Amino acid sequence: MKILVLRFSSIGDIVLTSPVVRVLYKQIPNVEIHFATKNAFEQTLCFSPYIHKVKLLENGNWNKFVNNLKEEKYDVIVDLHNNLRTRRLSFVLGVKKVYRFKKHNVAKWLAVKFKNIKVLPQVHIVDRYINTIEKLGAQNDYMGLDYFTGTTKLPESLNFLSQTKFLAVVLGGQYFTKRAPVNKLVELVKDSSYPLVLLGGKEDKAEGEKLENLLVERNVINAIGLLSLNQSALVLKFSHKVISNDTGLMHIAAAFNKPILSLWGNTIPEFGMYPYYPKNSDAEKHSLVLQVKHLDCRPCSKIGFDSCPQGHFNCMNNIEFKNVTL
Repeated sequence: MKILVLRFSSIGDIVLTSPVVRVLYKQIPNVEIHFATKNAFEQTLCFSPYIHKVKLLENGNWNKFVNNLKEEKYDVIVDLHNNLRTRRLSFVLGVKKVYRFKKHNVAKWLAVKFKNIKVLPQVHIVDRYINTIEKLGAQNDYMGLDYFTGTTKLPESLNFLSQTKFLAVVLGGQYFTKRAPVNKLVELVKDSSYPLVLLGGKEDKAEGEKLENLLVERNVINAIGLLSLNQSALVLKFSHKVISNDTGLMHIAAAFNKPILSLWGNTIPEFGMYPYYPKNSDAEKHSLVLQVKHLDCRPCSKIGFDSCPQGHFNCMNNIEFKNVTL
C-alpha cells in the first residue's frame, strides 16, 4: 500500500504528525509512506526512518509538484492539513481513499470570540491526527513524538554541550503575542545556576542580544541565528530542561522527552497543541505550562498578532513564576 501524507506547514505542526507516520509504518503491512510538504520544512522529515520519500513543493511550482505525485499512483491519501489546497490536490490526483483530519475551526472561533465558553474538546491534536487513520487499522502507540537529526553535527565550538548540564531558552515565535518579553525570561531564569543556551531564528537576534546583556553576569551562550533547524534540535536533545514559547522548537523538545517550561500568551493549551509526551513520561511530570488563566481578553486569536490588541500584553506580562524551580 502506497500512502501519501499531506501537511504543508509549519515546523511544529509537522512534528506533531510524526506519531501518525510511525504507526502507519509499523502497523500497516507492506506500506510505503511518502510525505508532501513545502521545501522550507524538509529538515523536519528528511532523516525519518518511517518515510520512504519526502515530496517537496519547491518554490511554489505547483504543476511540477502535482505531476511528480501523479507518477506515484497512490492508494491512499492521509490529509492532515485539510485546507483548500490539500482538498484540491486530492481531487487532482484522483485517489479514491482519502482520510482527512477533522478541524475544529468553529470551536476555536467560539473560544476566541466568547473566551471562557467551553467548546473545545479535551483532546490533543496528536490524538485527533491518529483518529484520522483508525479506519486504516492503525492505532496510537502512545510513544510520543519523533524527531530525527540524522548526520547533523553541531559546530565544533558547541560540541561541549553534549557533556554539560544547561538550560535551552527558545526565544522564537511567529507572532509577537506568542513571544515572552525579555524581562519575563530574565525573571524566570535569574535564580538558576545552570548555563543558558539561547535558540531562535535570525529574526530573534535583537531580542537575544537584549537577554544576553541583561544576564551579563551569567554563563550565556547566544546561538540565535547561528544554527540550522536540526542543529538547534541537537541543542535541545542535549539540554537538561527547555524554556519555550508556544512554537515549533517546543514540540521538538517534547520529541526528545525533555522537561519543558512553556510560556503561553494569546494562545491557550486548550487549542490542543501543548507538549505531547510518551505515556507515563517522567519529563511530562517535570514540565509546567505557565500562563495567566481567566483573562477576559484571552485567547484573542487562534494564531497570533504582531502586537497586543489591548495594548497591555497582560497574558505574558502577568505570568507568575511562584514555585518554579530550574
